[in-house]
Amino acid sequence: MRLRTPLALLGAAVLVLVGPPLLAAGSGTETGTQIPGLRFMVPNTPGGGYDITARTAAKNAEDAGLTHNIEVFNLPGAGGTVGLSRLVSEHGNGKLAMSMGLGVVGAVRSNDAPKTLADTTPIARLTEEQDVVVVAKDSPYKTIDDLIGAWKKDPGKLPVGGGSSPGGPDHLAPMLMAQAAGIAPKRVNYIPFDGGGELLASILGNKVGFGVSGVGEYLDQIKAGELRVLAVTGPERVDDLKDAPTLRESGYDVSFTNWRGVVAPPGLSDAERDKLVRLFEELHDSPEWQKSMAQNGWDDAFLTGSEFGAFLDAQDKRVVSVLKELGL
Repeated sequence: MRLRTPLALLGAAVLVLVGPPLLAAGSGTETGTQIPGLRFMVPNTPGGGYDITARTAAKNAEDAGLTHNIEVFNLPGAGGTVGLSRLVSEHGNGKLAMSMGLGVVGAVRSNDAPKTLADTTPIARLTEEQDVVVVAKDSPYKTIDDLIGAWKKDPGKLPVGGGSSPGGPDHLAPMLMAQAAGIAPKRVNYIPFDGGGELLASILGNKVGFGVSGVGEYLDQIKAGELRVLAVTGPERVDDLKDAPTLRESGYDVSFTNWRGVVAPPGLSDAERDKLVRLFEELHDSPEWQKSMAQNGWDDAFLTGSEFGAFLDAQDKRVVSVLKELGL
């Protein structure tokens, strides 16, 4: 990922499997990925990026014979920090994991949450993906220049919706867009939603001027013609959206990606932590997961254990730095 703005490395977004026990069959039995009673928490509403990633991962893990009947459940609220607090309270529970990403990093800061990701056990960073700038099919904005032109005339009257709290990817991306277009970020009317699923209805109903969310969350709606994609936020065009230009090639110096990963409660034994890491290593190497990443426009960003923990710490510092630079 390469953001030439200070925000550049805020990458993108995470994933979590969902469900009960990781009762692995086949290779799962041999590699020790079985975790009977495993549950995966999605800390926002159904249909968002964490939810899609988690359910995809759960299905892939079962199809690959790594586990059976993982329980996936949603616990939304406050940009993911309600779920984070629940996770941290489950001290020593090696049968619980949570899907998360950059959005949770930002929500911790914007909500002044009592618990942070430093209180969790880092398991794995899974994916990275670009955001898309989208409008409803009947929107008057046909191109990114149409949109930016209208936005510059009166930023407060053209609200932008995102599926994350301030400080999260769907907030930071349009703020960087605004800065690149000569709009003061403080003038932007940003409306946060608890995940891309919740945001979708407002975009389709033209209740926001445009929306910013992950490629994988809205790819189906874009292909179905319900949404029009005006630009992608990363360094290159997306294979499944070849007609959508990058912001940079459109003349706006922004290159931004989001990431997703998995964390577990604090207080796990080394064996419990290692078993969770092993599960995601096996998932990562499976053809099922590799195929799903390609279908959803996700880039491989696999990182585990202490290295992922160091990445989380760096992301927290970067969010603080970028928000300060943007005057937010």
